[in-house]
Amino acid sequence: MANLNYFLWLTTRKGFQPAETWAVLQFFGTPERAYYAAPEEYDLLGLPAGKQAALLDKDLSEAEDILAQCERLHINIMTIQDADYPERLGQIDDPPCVLYWKGRPLRLDDALTVGVVGTRSCTPYGEEMAGKLGLELARAGCTLVSGMAEGIDAAGIRGALQAGGTVVSVLGGGIDVVYPKQHRWLYQDVMAAGTLLSEYPPGTEHAGFHFPIRNRILSGLSLGVAVVEAGEPSGALITARLALDQNREVFAFPGPANGPASVGTNRLIQRGEAKLILSVGDILEELAPLFPGRVKLQEPMDEEEAAQRLAAVRPLPRGPERRRAAPKAEREKTEKEEKEVDKTPQRAYISLSDDPEAFTDDERAVLLALRDKPLTADELTEAAQIPARRALSALTMLQVRSLVEERTGKRFYACVILTP
Repeated sequence: MANLNYFLWLTTRKGFQPAETWAVLQFFGTPERAYYAAPEEYDLLGLPAGKQAALLDKDLSEAEDILAQCERLHINIMTIQDADYPERLGQIDDPPCVLYWKGRPLRLDDALTVGVVGTRSCTPYGEEMAGKLGLELARAGCTLVSGMAEGIDAAGIRGALQAGGTVVSVLGGGIDVVYPKQHRWLYQDVMAAGTLLSEYPPGTEHAGFHFPIRNRILSGLSLGVAVVEAGEPSGALITARLALDQNREVFAFPGPANGPASVGTNRLIQRGEAKLILSVGDILEELAPLFPGRVKLQEPMDEEEAAQRLAAVRPLPRGPERRRAAPKAEREKTEKEEKEVDKTPQRAYISLSDDPEAFTDDERAVLLALRDKPLTADELTEAAQIPARRALSALTMLQVRSLVEERTGKRFYACVILTP
């Protein structure tokens, strides 16, 4: 337990990037030695004064609080010096020194793991391909590794779960912080069939800058990464680049030449950075020889059965499409209720009093600025009265949560209205 305290102390030093934390651990060998090192020893690390000051802060109360939270929430902790730490993850340049996990114990060194990534704003084609890929990977005995975002991530996870497969979801925040909120049940399903994994302690919000950092773990755990759909730029392309740097295989589904969601995948294929795939068989052709006799490509499921399985786990669409998909009686009831309430069409009200912590101060400012009309990024920054960097960061997070949309003329539109 004492050793774990020092690991948590080291991994919570303010301002440290994972590579810097790993460098400190490598230099001293153990977190205890790093903790008890003399100030002049920190000079040998070549760190800026601010980061040396962070190492000179010997307060262990934060580490103790994390341990207490993990015990209360039944969250497990694994360090890079533990025997069950995934070997292939430990071989990347900047492995996480501590992992928090919940669900089934990680048994990945003997598993054929495939990362499935792609855009949140996927097309029906992308959702179908990701769902089928997850389904067939699971049927072949592979472990699917992904995030927990809407779109491609969720479609691939649902497909794997429908086939009874194992899923590892790598998160960009604390395991106890469900993000996006509508994936609460998907979190539960993944914990039952696999593992939720994060390098962030419980209570950590899912900040935008966490996801590119998180992606190195996703690719590091995988033998190969399949990109289903990706625009340009895209977080999925960051994962593909990390996979290439880590000597992992990269695969990509081709898409329409004029499709915004396929620009990134088509470019990967064009540059020779990804192998073009049409089915899970193209992935297993490359990876299955690494596990002779342990992975078996099943006969492809016929289209009708696959469609039925995936339809059973596909979430209902949002907004007007959800109403059209609902039974007639339910649709009429919804339309009647909406007429009785003074609402802007397609925009829901969100009460801040119901969940005061649902938004950061910057996110509130952005949503309030967009309440009456769509704005460009420059107009939004001026209306929100916050620095441009913060406004754009909040805007990105709101888009990820489908609370803001970019529309014609690069104007941003609030999909919800805040009320006191």
